[in-house]
Amino acid sequence: MSSSEASSRAKSPIRFPAAPARPPVDRFRLTGPTRALDPRTNAIRPDLADAALAGMLFAPHYALPHPCRVEAASVPLSGAADGSATAVSQLKQGEGFAVLDVTGGWAWGYGLHDHYVGYLPVAALGAIEAEANHVVTAPLAPVFAGPAIKTAVVTSLPIGARLCGEAEGAFLKVAQGYLHLRHVAAVDEVSPDPVAVAERLIGAPYLWGGRGAGGIDCSGLVQVALGLSGILAPRDSDQQRGLGREIAEGDALRRGDIIFFPGHVGLMADGARLLHANAFWMATVIEPLADVIARLEEAGETRPIVARRRID
Repeated sequence: MSSSEASSRAKSPIRFPAAPARPPVDRFRLTGPTRALDPRTNAIRPDLADAALAGMLFAPHYALPHPCRVEAASVPLSGAADGSATAVSQLKQGEGFAVLDVTGGWAWGYGLHDHYVGYLPVAALGAIEAEANHVVTAPLAPVFAGPAIKTAVVTSLPIGARLCGEAEGAFLKVAQGYLHLRHVAAVDEVSPDPVAVAERLIGAPYLWGGRGAGGIDCSGLVQVALGLSGILAPRDSDQQRGLGREIAEGDALRRGDIIFFPGHVGLMADGARLLHANAFWMATVIEPLADVIARLEEAGETRPIVARRRID
C-alpha cells in the first residue's frame, strides 16, 4: 500500500498497553518441564510470551493480546522487526491481528484467523470498530471513487480482504469507496467448491509467504481456497496435513483432494491434474500430477507424495 493510499484513509486511534502484563502468580502453575511448543503458532520470545501460555512454559514476562485489524490493503507478516526480513505470511485488510508487543514501530503478535506469529508495521493496524460483513472473492477487486465502473479507481483489494459496508445498487459502499457486488460476498456465504476458488488465482505469481496480494505460495493457496469455502485451515503445508482424512491406498483421486509433497501442497483439479502455486513455474498453474512427481523424482525425491487427504 502506497503512502498516498495510506494517508487517504482516516485511521482509528489504537491504544496499546504501556508494558507487558504480568498475570498474578496465583493464576498459573508449572507442574512439570516447560513444553516444546511450535513458535509459528505460539507467541514465544526469549523475553516475552502470550499470557495464554503462562501455564505451559516459563517466560520472564507475559502479555495479554490486544486485538486490532489490518487497515492496509495487505501487509507482509515478517519473521523479524525489520523491513528486509523474510515474510512468513501475509495479512489483508480487515483481518484481525492480536498485538502482544510494540517496539520501534513494529507490532509483534499473531493473526486471529490462524494464530500465525510474526511482526508487522504498527502503521498497518487500526482499531476494530465493527465486524466485517463482506469478503473480497475476486483475485483483485478495484475500489471505485463512486458507484459506477467508469469512475476513478482509488485502490484495489486482494482476495480475502474483509470489509464492512452497505449495498448501494450494484455496489458495496465501504470507507474507501465502492466495490462491485460481483467482486465480494457476504462473510457467511461460502463457496461449495474450494477448487473453484483456487482456479480464480491461476496465473498469480508465486510469492513466498503470499496469501493472494501480489502473489501466493502453495499453502497460502490452499488456506485461501478452503477459507472462502468455510473451512479454517492452518498456514503451512506440514500443519495442513491434519486436515480431512487420509485417502486409502488404491483409491482414485478426485477434485478437491489435497496432495502433500516434501515441503509442498496442492489441490487436485480432477483425478489426474494438480492445481498448485509453485516455484518451478513461479506461478499458480494446473498441470498433470504425473509431471510433478516426475520432476521430484528427477531431483532425487524417493517419496514424492507424502500424504493424500480428503475433506468430505
